[in-house]
Amino acid sequence: MDYPIPYYLLLASALLLGAVVGSFLNVVIARLPPWMEGAAESIARPASRCPQCKQEIRWYDNIPLLSFIILGRRCRACGAPIPWRYPLVEAAMALLSAGLLVRFGLSPEYWIYFIFCAALLAIFFIDLDHQLIPDVISLPGIGLGFAVALLPVGIGWLDSSLGILLGGGIFYLVAAGYFLITQREGMGGGDVKLLAMIGAFLGWQSLPFVILASSLLGLVVGIGAMVRQGKGGQSVVPFGPFLVAAAWLWLFFPRQIDWIFQVIFGF
Repeated sequence: MDYPIPYYLLLASALLLGAVVGSFLNVVIARLPPWMEGAAESIARPASRCPQCKQEIRWYDNIPLLSFIILGRRCRACGAPIPWRYPLVEAAMALLSAGLLVRFGLSPEYWIYFIFCAALLAIFFIDLDHQLIPDVISLPGIGLGFAVALLPVGIGWLDSSLGILLGGGIFYLVAAGYFLITQREGMGGGDVKLLAMIGAFLGWQSLPFVILASSLLGLVVGIGAMVRQGKGGQSVVPFGPFLVAAAWLWLFFPRQIDWIFQVIFGF
């Protein structure tokens, strides 16, 4: 694909855009769960400030990635350490943005999946911190995924609608069956809606891999958590991050995954 500017400048722009959006996602990750519980702060107001001293962060101390390095990982006002999660989210979104540019070029698909990846990144860390997948992200995500599927560049309404129905339906049945057998909730409704959202954007074809890969990742990490926490089957490990990781793998490497499935399973 030909571009009016050198490709390396376009790639740098994608990295910068991702880092800036990642900085905003940090606000979403920090403020959305308390806001859902009735906290006064929203993701828009007040302006970014230190969680320790509440001092408003100046613009030159809020430059993605760079400010973290320049400040030596400490608040300028009170010296409190800045969590590593902030540059990690910014760097992750920058890399996702660059990866989407390499995968799709500067096309409508880039922008569609940029929004999808940003939503998944916010869900990843919110679920990791709070064992919560916000409906205010997943439910509009399902609708948006289906809407963009109707566009000429979309995956098609049938693939998307089957992705929603099968994604949400499979996990709902798994969750209901687990509860009937154990009388304990093993999978929350947020996971059901998240998989439906993934199906809406990626189509039903992604679901076998997403379910298998996320389950294997969850199994490995879950065993480690049981050993570390010493709680056996009572250990709590959020499942959303594994679904997100599997969805990213499918988004960026669908042909490679199809080839692996053909080699291993013969289809």
